[in-house]
Amino acid sequence: MKKVLMIVNPISGNIDKLPIIKQVQHLLHQKVELCIFTTSGDGDIRLLELRIQQFGPDRLLVVGGDGTIKLAAEAGYKKKMEIGILPMGSANGLATDLDIPKSLEQALQVALGKNLMAVDVIEIADSIGLHISDIGINAELIANFSQNKIRGHFGYFLNTIPTLLRTKAPYKFSVSANNKTLHFKAIMVAIANSKKFGTGTIINPEGKINDGEIEIIIFKKLDIVNILKTIGGEVKLNSDFVEIIKTKEVTIKAERPVDFQIDGEHFGQTSNIYACVKPGAIKIAIP
Repeated sequence: MKKVLMIVNPISGNIDKLPIIKQVQHLLHQKVELCIFTTSGDGDIRLLELRIQQFGPDRLLVVGGDGTIKLAAEAGYKKKMEIGILPMGSANGLATDLDIPKSLEQALQVALGKNLMAVDVIEIADSIGLHISDIGINAELIANFSQNKIRGHFGYFLNTIPTLLRTKAPYKFSVSANNKTLHFKAIMVAIANSKKFGTGTIINPEGKINDGEIEIIIFKKLDIVNILKTIGGEVKLNSDFVEIIKTKEVTIKAERPVDFQIDGEHFGQTSNIYACVKPGAIKIAIP
């Protein structure tokens, strides 16, 4: 490996990234050529694609959370770029699922190591997802969180109660998968390629990021006590609260536009989603 492009999200996780950048520069000094790309939230995908084309890196090194990993994967998708992760986001669900160490030095050893996993990609809404996307109450929470100056898990917590009190859920949905269509009311429908939300909450116990399938998870009831317990990881999901469908592709329709998110990034409101899995489309460095 000769060239590494480090993608830094300066606001993710409410963590000052400058000491991290300096430590990575020190650890990699004279070992590889390092280029740094800092996200701004304005045209990042186009600018990152251009930087990849100009610099020609051997690997992308992500300093951020699930949303920053999604950005790196989307920019490097067509060029089949390898990705390493330094989990420094508000939401690090994908890194947690992949057992990426939290220690910076250990995570860097993994991120630049030779052990790679070919993981599935979800093509969705003219974009891609690696982790968990959803339409409904969690996307509402993310929309509110994105407007809050307080980052990290505490920021999510502060927005949880107001979101639950203001939501218009349950919503009317239909889900078409495996040659069947279901009609129902639900507070949220998730498209999962992984097990956990970034907060560490397990919503997809059977999820595997490299099994060539996705799980459609239907949260049926607006039960605030159960939701808060689930967010805190205190209860197992049961069939009265959740239904799970395994598939390779899905169409989700809502009676009216509802908030929608991909890997922690809010995508506005929509009433029609098509998603399909692309097996083993991205390689990520793992322990």
